Amino acid sequence: MDGGPTLEQIAKGDGLALCAAGSWTARFAPDLEKIVADAERLTGTRPNILIDVSQVSKLDTFGAWLIERLRRTLNAGSSDASIAGLSANYADLVDEVRRVKPVAPATPPAMTLISLLDGLGRVMAGVGETALGLIDMMGAVLAAFFAVLIRPRRLRLTSVVHHFEQVCLRAVPIVALITFLIGCIIAQQGIFHFRKFGADVFVVDMLGVLVLREIGVLLVAIMVAGRSGSAYTAELGSMKMREEIDALRTMGFDPIEVLILPRMLALVVGLPFLTFIGAMSALYGGGLVAWLYGGVDPESFLTRLRDALSINHFVVGLIKAPVMAMVIGIVACVEGLMVQGSAESLGQHTTSSVVKGIFLVIVMDGVFAIFFATIGV
Repeated sequence: MDGGPTLEQIAKGDGLALCAAGSWTARFAPDLEKIVADAERLTGTRPNILIDVSQVSKLDTFGAWLIERLRRTLNAGSSDASIAGLSANYADLVDEVRRVKPVAPATPPAMTLISLLDGLGRVMAGVGETALGLIDMMGAVLAAFFAVLIRPRRLRLTSVVHHFEQVCLRAVPIVALITFLIGCIIAQQGIFHFRKFGADVFVVDMLGVLVLREIGVLLVAIMVAGRSGSAYTAELGSMKMREEIDALRTMGFDPIEVLILPRMLALVVGLPFLTFIGAMSALYGGGLVAWLYGGVDPESFLTRLRDALSINHFVVGLIKAPVMAMVIGIVACVEGLMVQGSAESLGQHTTSSVVKGIFLVIVMDGVFAIFFATIGV
């Protein structure tokens, strides 16, 4: 068996000899790292340091690099270090390693007005490219939809039903649970604060308006963006990486019509259904807390809810749902088709899909709130 690596220090007048011996190979990597790290602390202690490798029995690229690294470190610390005793077998290897130039650490550019403007311009250009991509995808989906209306046989109904099951039916339990808990929290907090003014019963008004107009559809849309939007991006991105989308084009099929339109239809139909389920679950949870925590019995809760709400509140929430579904689906499909040929790109675009989807859903909710307030609904 080969002996382990050693590095003996021998003083010679005002100089120092570092005598390497044993096997300097990657097999002994931990020992070699420690030996060389200890020797590098000798920098600047002696004017002349000789690294004698005549007793090295085996040397590979790893060991040769450590010897060269030791020489460079010692030379950088005002010592004159050199390597001696190289055998003919290893001289070429050490020479090859010596040709590798050290990479200087990249210094960050100074923050100037020009760099700030350059960064801002790149961000705005990225926003513009994203907006153009979303508009282009919306146009392509609408064109495919009208083509299907003209020739209904082109609609892939089986695919639509499959995606409806994935997006909607399988999401019912988690949507119902989350919205139920949110309804409970809103009711509990409302009763806790309204009780100070003796207005416990007004929590019913607050709960009904918030759930039907805002919280219900917004919360469900965010959950769908995280659950189904990311799935759409991952599916389309995987197809893009495996060149399945290019194969569809080669066979004469339109990927928008085959892959994206069924997903969009399932999302547009499924999100209003999930919104209705979520609103009913939130109202049920709020009513349960109002009864057990606030003393508002179910009959009084329903009577107050009927008096406080109108059909407009319910319609407003349902009108928002298909639009938000379109936004989520378009963002998810655009990000999926932008995936390149690596797993890292797939992960980045999946994350970007969720973030952009949630952001645009919240923006659309704000736009709707301003619009309905303007028209007095």
